[in-house]
Amino acid sequence: MTRFAKLPAVHALADAAAVDGVPRWAVVEAARRAIAARRAQLVADPACEPAIDAGDVTRSARALVRPHVRRVINATGVVLHTNLGRAPLSDAARAAIEEVSRGYSNLEYDLTKGERGSRHDHLREVLCELTGAEDACVVNNNAAATVLGLAALATDKEIVVSRGELIEIGGSFRLPEILKLSRGVMVEVGTTNKTHLRDYAGAITERTGLLLKVHRSNFAVVGFTAEVSPEQLVELGKPRAIQTMIDLGSGAVIDRETQRAWGLPEEPTVAEAVATGVDLVTFSGDKLLGGPQAGIAVGRKAAIAAMRAHPLMRALRPDKLTIAALAATLASYRDRALSDIPTARMLGWSGDSLRAHADTIAAAIGPIAGLTIKVERCTSTVGGGAMPTAELPSWAVTLAGRSADALDRALREATVPVIGRIADGKLWLDVRTIAVDEVAVVAAAVGA
Repeated sequence: MTRFAKLPAVHALADAAAVDGVPRWAVVEAARRAIAARRAQLVADPACEPAIDAGDVTRSARALVRPHVRRVINATGVVLHTNLGRAPLSDAARAAIEEVSRGYSNLEYDLTKGERGSRHDHLREVLCELTGAEDACVVNNNAAATVLGLAALATDKEIVVSRGELIEIGGSFRLPEILKLSRGVMVEVGTTNKTHLRDYAGAITERTGLLLKVHRSNFAVVGFTAEVSPEQLVELGKPRAIQTMIDLGSGAVIDRETQRAWGLPEEPTVAEAVATGVDLVTFSGDKLLGGPQAGIAVGRKAAIAAMRAHPLMRALRPDKLTIAALAATLASYRDRALSDIPTARMLGWSGDSLRAHADTIAAAIGPIAGLTIKVERCTSTVGGGAMPTAELPSWAVTLAGRSADALDRALREATVPVIGRIADGKLWLDVRTIAVDEVAVVAAAVGA
């Protein structure tokens, strides 16, 4: 009998590995993969044992049916972690998604008139109330809002923008490419560090359709700098019938006084941008706002109407789940219930409360043989292309005494993965981004 003949049959190995709750197809596929892997080992090493552990096949089968997109615990201290899905949703937002997803909804039906309505009507009123804008609409992310705004206001026209504001956002998506997608003609003015009003004025021609300002939400320019304010652009463009637009990016709705109280670098708010008189302001729903992924546009009625009427709106419009979650998030701002929004809660968490939270997590983990567990100071960041200079004093539970890489890998393989960061030979679990109701899950993952 050859060594390959000693390999188990697929059906026999699958029968041995079968367990309740794991579908047959997954067990069979895991068995096939295990046999193929062992066959390759036998080719490389004829002395290799041909037997295969059924328990290993069962574990592989469970992994096959595990959802690809899974809940994880963010212990990195990066509040808006793009790789981890950015803003966690509030209880109200999750409840709103559950409510509209369990059956039909009035997404595009006017219950009062008994006829077809607009999905944009569900968000217009609260957005206008919060920002002071005349009108508003929503698409699926801020890049989409920017593309649609530029296309609606300046297709085949010149768009004047400062060189110091030609930003690149995640995924190597650059503003010049966005302008190209919108079929606008980019006209760069000024230099990287200094742009003056005369630069914009000198670039205006009969083909100019838009004066664009972009907030540098994911980097900072300091030192010998100068830039033109939105008010100055409005004053320049209005007499010439040239529209103005601000891509605000991160989209802070929290007022300056609260930002200062939380120790954050001051971020221009959406309401402030609207008050400058620009025609259009675009920003993200899943950054500082703390809602679902969405691109929000607010501003003058004519500009928003042009966006709604543009053919791209059909491709970029949000679905019912996004609208429901965003409406609930905006309602929390309207009701001044910032503590209901996880992003706002994490950004505003005080040092004493964070220390107490860290002590609670360390106590829940308890002593573990061979592992040194401490509570130490650290620094959190905002992340998500927002407030790039912000350094938020925080506390972490650190794990040492074993390989930091091994600890990191083990926590990533937990039933609910825990994602920390490695520094100074230790694994750091920054508690700012660990919710109170996640303490037991973190403790169980470390203990396991």
